[in-house]
Amino acid sequence: MLKKVKHNSLKKHTDKNLKERDVSERNTSLKHLGFLLDEAFFEDFETLYEFGKELGLQRKDVKIFTFVETRRKIPSLRQNQITNKEFTWRGEIQNQNAKEFLDLPFDVLVGFYKDRHEYLGAMIAESKAKFKIGFNGADERLFDLLLTVDFQKPDTFKSEVKKYLKILKKI
Repeated sequence: MLKKVKHNSLKKHTDKNLKERDVSERNTSLKHLGFLLDEAFFEDFETLYEFGKELGLQRKDVKIFTFVETRRKIPSLRQNQITNKEFTWRGEIQNQNAKEFLDLPFDVLVGFYKDRHEYLGAMIAESKAKFKIGFNGADERLFDLLLTVDFQKPDTFKSEVKKYLKILKKI
């Protein structure tokens, strides 16, 4: 019962944030890049930092935040991580690091997860990022660009993102 209330609240929270989104600065050039990803599908963070370097960014200009369904019993030193337990039944985030990440005005934010994901979708909707890239199967209302690439082939992902960022004159 409580889980259903939580999911409905997440949906309402997402819809509200989508209505309030400011798209006036969508076409700014790339200076800050963010990745919001599901650790179940992608754990090689160093590849993402290298990708930022390929785009002409320094490591400090690339930020990564991850979602895990439930924390492992092993203590983690990673601070940029959130679980489903850190969302209230009203769909609000109770993780200060996540709030700070979502308040950063990224020029490009990549939502790196498969299909629809209620928690990551709510975070994407709440993000202050100017341009948002997602993948086929995700909620198309959340993103400015949806790509169809294989998650197991990071080189394909990199080349597709580069191609579209060049077309859009972000790099």
